[in-house]
Amino acid sequence: MNSNYKVLKFKSNNSKEINDQVSIEEPLEIIIKYKDKDNWIKNTISITMRTPGDDEDLVRGFLFSERVVEKIDYIKSIELTGEPVGKYKLRNKAVVTINNSENIDIDKIKRNFLTNSSCGVCGKTSLDSLEIIKKDKIVKSIPKIQHKIIMKSPNILRQNQSEFSKTGGIHASGLFKYNGDVVAVKEDVGRHNALDKLVGFVLKKKLLDNSSQFLTCSGRLNFDLVQKALMANIGVLIGVGAPTSLAIDLANKFDMTLVGFVKDDSFNIYSNKERIIINNWVY
Repeated sequence: MNSNYKVLKFKSNNSKEINDQVSIEEPLEIIIKYKDKDNWIKNTISITMRTPGDDEDLVRGFLFSERVVEKIDYIKSIELTGEPVGKYKLRNKAVVTINNSENIDIDKIKRNFLTNSSCGVCGKTSLDSLEIIKKDKIVKSIPKIQHKIIMKSPNILRQNQSEFSKTGGIHASGLFKYNGDVVAVKEDVGRHNALDKLVGFVLKKKLLDNSSQFLTCSGRLNFDLVQKALMANIGVLIGVGAPTSLAIDLANKFDMTLVGFVKDDSFNIYSNKERIIINNWVY
């Protein structure tokens, strides 16, 4: 979703006023609704800055990756509600009804998440906080990905981004089969939101097969992206930018393969190189 703005463009010592398409960023309040004995309880657990569109997938993926719900089947319904507000007259509240209060982590609901479009969920500062919800490591033997597929995936991702070509200001996450075929691509101003939208979508459509698929994301690879990929048990995460130190540590701890700085003819493997096939050699 984008909007036109008038901007002054400067190039080659000349300037002119033009119309420029800009990615929209709006808040989305996520409200959990569940029954406690005979009473319905509503709690706001997150306000995230996102690009409107695929909001239900975003909410579904966020609740799953943060393990507010263990399974998306625990979500009875997601309703976009509230009065249309702001410049774009959007409904910026999502009410999530849980089908059974035993299917949610009440303690997590009581602790509000605060997210923004650049860094994801704030407040996670150690690997120990993830271990509470992630006990098992990724299966180390799968998937196996040819190095040529890795180098091609960012360009394929970009070709499937409808909004990036218009605005140049939006991130994407794509789920690929081991042979490079695209399963799904989602976009958002926030890297973590794009991945939540993707995970929410593929879980809903039952498209996830972590034995033969990998993720490619635009931008750098941080702790949040690695965590969300781990929650979906995806063994290979690829990014066009650099990983952070905590992202590498987390990937190593749970046997994920992390690949960064991917270009047409090069990339860096930061962890668990065994999944990458280079010239028919598996390291």
